[in-house]
Amino acid sequence: MNQNQSQTKNILGTQPIGKLLVQYAVPSVVSMVVMALYNIVDQIFIAQGVGYIGNGATTAAFPLITVGLALALLIGNGSAAFISLELGRGNTDKVQRTLGNAMLLLTCSGILLTGITFFFMEPLLRMLGATDAIMPYAVDYVTYIAAGFPFVIISTGLSNIIRADGSPRYSMAVNLVGAGLNTILDPIFIFTLGMGVKGAAIATAISQVVSFAFSIFYILKKARYVQFVPANLRPDGVLIRQMLTLGSSSFITQISFTIVNVVLNNSLAYYGAQSPYGAEVALSALGIVMKINAIFINIILGVAIGAQPILGFNYGAGNYARVKRTYQTEITVTFMISLLANLLFVIRPEIVVSLFRDANPIFNEFAAMATRISLCCVFSAGIQIPSAIYFQAVGKPVKAMVLNMARQLLILIPCILILPLFFGLKGVLYAMPLTDLLALFITLFFIVRELRHLGRSQGLPAPGMGEPEAIGN
Repeated sequence: MNQNQSQTKNILGTQPIGKLLVQYAVPSVVSMVVMALYNIVDQIFIAQGVGYIGNGATTAAFPLITVGLALALLIGNGSAAFISLELGRGNTDKVQRTLGNAMLLLTCSGILLTGITFFFMEPLLRMLGATDAIMPYAVDYVTYIAAGFPFVIISTGLSNIIRADGSPRYSMAVNLVGAGLNTILDPIFIFTLGMGVKGAAIATAISQVVSFAFSIFYILKKARYVQFVPANLRPDGVLIRQMLTLGSSSFITQISFTIVNVVLNNSLAYYGAQSPYGAEVALSALGIVMKINAIFINIILGVAIGAQPILGFNYGAGNYARVKRTYQTEITVTFMISLLANLLFVIRPEIVVSLFRDANPIFNEFAAMATRISLCCVFSAGIQIPSAIYFQAVGKPVKAMVLNMARQLLILIPCILILPLFFGLKGVLYAMPLTDLLALFITLFFIVRELRHLGRSQGLPAPGMGEPEAIGN
């Protein structure tokens, strides 16, 4: 299949950008929000059934969950981006082999993470900020969450491939069915069976197994362009390197979140203990704020990831004008969403924390204050996140990694460590808006230069069709 045939058969190269973005972004947004709701639903029911100590346990455990998501996105996003590029170039054989290698890596990484978590559970939780009061609840929660790691990593990774295969609605359904089941099972296990934090974890693990089954069914029975062939499970070093390179930006983003969470949790415990609020209140409340922020971030990510197949296919096919229009359309949408969220977080933070309201008034006071301060500049995410995903989609993962590493590792962590020396517990909160603003300036520098270059690229041969591969640029 040559380039022109590929474009004729694939709507990504022919349909209007606005229609395509709605078709791909809406299911992607729903999927990403549903992923965030897995933990939010647990937090809501745990807050009602156990209290803020139980939510502190899930906050301490959250970095482990983020590591699982990082592995899923490293492989899933990377292989999906590579599949989109190769579909644009008409290389169907590479598409099939990429699927097989992705499934192999997803399975192995899930099993490995489960084993490491079980063997080093308490030391890991202590490192992640669990206090003596929180530790028993955290162990109960992580024991069952870790058992579900292989299933959630495979289903999350495959949902990205399913989207690249041209089935964004099914990709959405994979996540919706698990989240819906989790919402039903949570109150049953927590309240009816009286299992508390342990019940929330069991409900989540069961839901993840069901999502896994739906994703496997698609790959085996309903796939359009990607076809599973057992022989393609044989490792291909070149393919693995290429797809992991493309997925490295997503991986670094999530691992950076994990590192930030470790630093953040320990800073909250240390400076919270020196404040009128206490370590447990600070840890639990900001954990809730971060999960509220995760819903907003996942909406922005959903739009950006929904645009990724459109960007990748057209960049691979050399349709640079469509690439530029797609980016401009998505950035308009994400920036408007981020502005609305910013106003809500600053003007009425009590609305977004009301679902987690606790009997302790000090907890409620700190949660509202933490929301208003730490999320007062999240409008920058509407530009920063889609721009990083853009570079990943067009085969330039190094630039995507620079944007993500600059924000999380080079700016946020130093701010978390330095500002509390002058402002105490509030310094931890101030670190986040300062980071958002600095990251925005760095992003604008990269993306403005990229768009100017892209504007001069119309008419040039596509990567892989006469010029060097874009991967690694």
